[in-house]
Amino acid sequence: MPSLLCMAVHIDQADAVATVYLDREEKLNALDYEMIDELRTAFDRLEADADVRAVVLTGTGYRAFSAGADIPSLAGSIAGGVERALREIVHRGQGLTRRIEEFPKPVIAAVNGLAYGGGCEIVEAAPLAIAAEHATFAKPEITLGFPPPFGGSQRLPRHVGRKRALELILTGDPIPATRAEAIGLVNAIVPVDDLLEAAHRLAQRITRHPTSAVAACLSAVTRGINLPIDEALAVEASWFATTVASDGVRDGLRSFLDRPRQEAGGGV
Repeated sequence: MPSLLCMAVHIDQADAVATVYLDREEKLNALDYEMIDELRTAFDRLEADADVRAVVLTGTGYRAFSAGADIPSLAGSIAGGVERALREIVHRGQGLTRRIEEFPKPVIAAVNGLAYGGGCEIVEAAPLAIAAEHATFAKPEITLGFPPPFGGSQRLPRHVGRKRALELILTGDPIPATRAEAIGLVNAIVPVDDLLEAAHRLAQRITRHPTSAVAACLSAVTRGINLPIDEALAVEASWFATTVASDGVRDGLRSFLDRPRQEAGGGV
């Protein structure tokens, strides 16, 4: 598929993996309202495209994945009053991160530089993340006098624990990629020149499996992680019931049972 060019976002597709670029390099890929809206539109198109089975989300250039919300846009919304600020900042930003978090195809954040504020919140929302060695992460919203507005005050503690999250949120101090990996914010660290290749390799390890199974696993984990265990197990059972009669399951079982006995063993 040829590149989909917009003002602030563009998409390249190779095989079954689409790479989405935040494309405001001169502004450190800061999230203005146009970029947020274009990202939502891009994800809508990618969900509808059956040829796309995974998404890599990254920033243009080597300096920044995203420096966070575009401050002039944010300041103008806040000056317009609480209702306008909630509508233009919070609802728009939370809508984007929720879209990424609940996307039915795997989204891998390839963090090519600093991921601050809203950029860090996108990383938190993505199911998987790989960081370049020089990447840094920060929650600087407190320096502007308010808490993270794109879901970061809720997702980060769920990912890394309450105390680790509060240290980041209350200080606003940046952390290096090594610390982000240690606390579970990213899956792996690689040299920046290998970043996109590593993200695509991870995507290909996922897309070799049935699409229905991948979507079921994503939804079961995303929905269940915040539920009491009994409710979460019901979610798991529901997704198992949805997939068990699928062609993917039948093909997988047939392939397993056709393997030589000594190779197949007794289980998955």
